[in-house]
Amino acid sequence: MRNYFQFSERGTSFKQESAAGITTFLSMAYILVVNPVILSQTGMDKGALFTATALSAIIGSLLIGVMANFPIGIAPSMGINAFFTFSVCIGMKIPWETALAGVFVAGLLFMILSILKIREKIINAIPADLKHAIAAGIGFFVAFMGLKNAGIITANEATFVAIGNLKSAPTVLAIVGFIIMIFLLNKGIKGGIFYGMVLTTILGMIFGIITPPDKIIGSIPSLEPTFGVLFGHLDEIFSIKMLAVIFTFLFVAFFDTTGALIAIASQAGLMKDNQIPNAGKALLADSLSGIVGSVLGTSTTASFVESTAGIAVGGRTGFTSIIIAACFTISLFFAPVLAVVTPEVTAPALIIVGAMMATEISKINWSNFAIVIPCFVTIITMPLTYSIATGIALGFILYPITMLATKKTLEVHPIMYVLCAIFIGYFVYVI
Repeated sequence: MRNYFQFSERGTSFKQESAAGITTFLSMAYILVVNPVILSQTGMDKGALFTATALSAIIGSLLIGVMANFPIGIAPSMGINAFFTFSVCIGMKIPWETALAGVFVAGLLFMILSILKIREKIINAIPADLKHAIAAGIGFFVAFMGLKNAGIITANEATFVAIGNLKSAPTVLAIVGFIIMIFLLNKGIKGGIFYGMVLTTILGMIFGIITPPDKIIGSIPSLEPTFGVLFGHLDEIFSIKMLAVIFTFLFVAFFDTTGALIAIASQAGLMKDNQIPNAGKALLADSLSGIVGSVLGTSTTASFVESTAGIAVGGRTGFTSIIIAACFTISLFFAPVLAVVTPEVTAPALIIVGAMMATEISKINWSNFAIVIPCFVTIITMPLTYSIATGIALGFILYPITMLATKKTLEVHPIMYVLCAIFIGYFVYVI
């Protein structure tokens, strides 16, 4: 096992990988609650959605861990499940069965692109400066998620965002958890984030902010209401409306995953000569998990940026993903216990991880204005649009344009020009 996952080469251990896997799981465990709540508004069975969410996370995390040796957790994407529910099913009035068929087809296209190594070529064609910008932008995005979940930042009609109620008990708990984690990390404790989450949870229950679970073990809901339902609706995808939906599934998942891989590889020190080792296998694992997820009965899966929380604890290999999958397996039986892992518990971890990832900014060539503009736009638009994919797309549009303006067209990979044209068309005709 140590040899297969290259523990020695990547400077890690069983204990370190286990702590990283548990930390990542706790950071993304909310998906087991939130995904069924969102998707059930389409009329899907909430119990089946819980089981489908857990199983897709188990299978996806195992695939990317074993196939690519990457410390990543895979589960249904938060952005795409909202698009699936509110835009596709409710807005366009497309039945959820047909929408799942669209997710399945998008997954097949993903797999084809991965097998042909087109996705890998696209990642390798991205300039180093833009890769650093993507990683830093995701850092700001993750930190923004944490600040929002903690209640430190809230919505405001006049200013869009504003400071929240810092006297609110859940927000105070998040702030205390943040201080605990900072203290532990500054003491050189590698598992500081994980231990901080545990201590925050205990404090929350002691002071009545977090409700202790009323029972420990629960039954596993049946998957029958959603399993394989899409196969009876594949003939309904051949319309302009559904093709646009499929393209959106493809676009958002493609670049959410691309961004996550770049960020994670950079943070974990896996990036070599501006390339990600085993990127093709990681992308294939991601596409396969999307196909499996749609068959089980959930929207598109994606590599979770919350995986960076585990990397901050020391996760460096696919064994971290094995631990994540094991935790999701256990969660099938101990679902009631997950209620104690509230947003206030995970928020401090996301803020700290965001700060760690934001250090990628220092690697960008800030002396070259042609590089500064697309990198800055990539970084700033991720948190402001609440979309990793949108930030990447805007950066990809601007980079060839600024290089063209400075007569450095030959320094840009041809793939970047193709992507620039595709993204312009996407914003004009799809958004």
